[in-house]
Amino acid sequence: MKPSIYNCSVIELPKINNRAGNITPVHGLQDIPFDIKRIYYLYDVPGGETRGGHAHKELQQLIIAASGSFDVVLDDGKNKRTITLNRPNFGLYVTPLIWRELINFSSGAVLLVLASLNFSEDDYIRDYGEFSKLINE
Repeated sequence: MKPSIYNCSVIELPKINNRAGNITPVHGLQDIPFDIKRIYYLYDVPGGETRGGHAHKELQQLIIAASGSFDVVLDDGKNKRTITLNRPNFGLYVTPLIWRELINFSSGAVLLVLASLNFSEDDYIRDYGEFSKLINE
């Protein structure tokens, strides 16, 4: 199947309401379409800074705005789509071979990522020309 930004989607996660504070549990292969192998988060991103700027060969991700807001620009080589994340019980599911850029971070934003694989530099595509060539083979 050809990579497409339309295979990426916003997933509403479970939310347990409580007057003392809400909780959102996330279970791999139940709430999201992959088993969780790694979790990491970005924070203290300076105003105007861009993160991402890469694609993954095999990795699947769920990107969540744990606090604040930011935009995710998805690119499949033909189409682009911008998704704003600003609620901690919604995550953006990103499939392999989709270029992503993370922009417009609000002050104090925390970006949480649930990943399907452990870190491997070999899985990254960091050059857009290489990405374009790979998806158009």
